[in-house]
Amino acid sequence: MSDGVRVLFLPPGPSQMKPWFNHVVNSINPRHHLQIFDSTQELKTQFQDVDAVIDFGGKLGTHEMADIAAGRVRLWQILGTGFDHFDISYWKSKQIPVANCPGYLSAPPLGDCALMFLLMLSRRWHESQVELREGRLYNPVCMELEGLRLGLIGFGASAREFALKVRPFRMRVSAIDIREVSREEQEECGLEFVGTPADMDRIVAESDYISIHLHLNCESRHTMDARRIGLMKSSAFLINVARGALVDESALLTALQQGRIAGAGLDVFTQEPISPDSPLLKLPNVVATPHIAGITDGTSRRRAEFAAANIDRVANGLEPLARVDL
Repeated sequence: MSDGVRVLFLPPGPSQMKPWFNHVVNSINPRHHLQIFDSTQELKTQFQDVDAVIDFGGKLGTHEMADIAAGRVRLWQILGTGFDHFDISYWKSKQIPVANCPGYLSAPPLGDCALMFLLMLSRRWHESQVELREGRLYNPVCMELEGLRLGLIGFGASAREFALKVRPFRMRVSAIDIREVSREEQEECGLEFVGTPADMDRIVAESDYISIHLHLNCESRHTMDARRIGLMKSSAFLINVARGALVDESALLTALQQGRIAGAGLDVFTQEPISPDSPLLKLPNVVATPHIAGITDGTSRRRAEFAAANIDRVANGLEPLARVDL
């Protein structure tokens, strides 16, 4: 192990300091020389002799920072999985290696949140709370999960976690992905059917719950558009813990308002934060959370440890893992 390198941390805002800040500091400090970026101080001075940058969520780096970092910074580590809000082409033009935190680091809580939505929707949570507060019993009549079909759009780490978590409910699980899912993995996760993107319409049309687990890019944007939402059963529910723009939010709202689908569980939205006045949040068949599916102490710790290990690799002249600029 080398004597360590200089690391500049672009930290989150005050409302997100815990536990992210402490986990990064505790993971990096024993091995490397950590400096916390201060927006009130001169930019060039803070980037002087910096070998690696940790960018919280990939939202804090600027073109000016990339200009200064070019030719000296050996790793720009995004402390998050998605980088759709990060100008990767600009960093690539500056030949700055960029890595993210792979999806498996946040997959367990994403699976938890998707399961929570599934259970709340099946138990008609909002309606039950109205009945409870009105002092009425025995309503609403809820839905049993056994034998219902869950369709997973994308079968990466978070979808795999979700599939494992629903096994005790004895649901029928289908999935599609661009990769080949091994027979062993299919059996472990209880998959009844695994298809390719060409099977997406079939999965959408036959599923009782559809859960989206895709990366957001030009090809995947509005995967669930008006046409595909129109393929869903009127009794079906849509779950999204991935990225808001994977769904045409306007088409979803119309389908929900008109009763063409039964409901939705949403952790992510096209514009974030979503307006408190959004009609989506006023619907009794929608359960929603403010982009917290992956926000847990475990995710924070695992991402900080991954970032530290990647910086260890840079310090020892090794290629960083999970590069997204290649």
